[in-house]
Amino acid sequence: MEIENRRLLVEGAKTFGVHLDEKIFEAFDLYLKELVKWNLKMNLTAIRTEKEIVLKHFLDSLSVFPYLSNISTLLDIGSGAGFPGIPLKMLRPLLEITLIDSARKKVDFQRHIIRMLGLKGIAAIHGRVQNKEILQTMGERFDMVVSRGFSDLRTFLVLGFPFLKNGGILLAMKGRVDSREIQSLSQMEETRYRFQKIIPLFLPSSSFKRSILLFEKG
Repeated sequence: MEIENRRLLVEGAKTFGVHLDEKIFEAFDLYLKELVKWNLKMNLTAIRTEKEIVLKHFLDSLSVFPYLSNISTLLDIGSGAGFPGIPLKMLRPLLEITLIDSARKKVDFQRHIIRMLGLKGIAAIHGRVQNKEILQTMGERFDMVVSRGFSDLRTFLVLGFPFLKNGGILLAMKGRVDSREIQSLSQMEETRYRFQKIIPLFLPSSSFKRSILLFEKG
């Protein structure tokens, strides 16, 4: 990883209360190199440059870290090339994580990275959360369900709901949001959520605005 991008990752991580020691940095460096290599053969992500991967994938994933303190099990829906689930696992080794994506090539890449990094307690599943078999197997198993651009918010609220334990947290990673729309969505008939809050943020050393939305099932 180029020196400038290493500095961006290490200093940017501190914004979210994350200290990257040398071992974890080397894991991120390997992840980055493998993602760049695989992207030359297949389209895993439209974000291709080293700096963009550090900023829009790694640091964006780390923005979830401050909300994991009471979380033991996490489901990442539409995890793509492994974000945010794999970076979170790298930082929280005891966190049990399940990744699910409908694109076989992306799940193959996730499994490749999991093997290369020697991660335990993380599974990459090929499928859709709408699948009845998946729902029967994983329903009400998770303390948190997270997604980064998997769908529109309304769809995510509906599809994520049955996977959460009672009192579990649904966390949506979005761009700009309308707080009035969020409040109304939490009252949908299909689900029972308590809207907690919106956390607006900018990705470190950039003008990229993000929003983290938290809903509690109950």
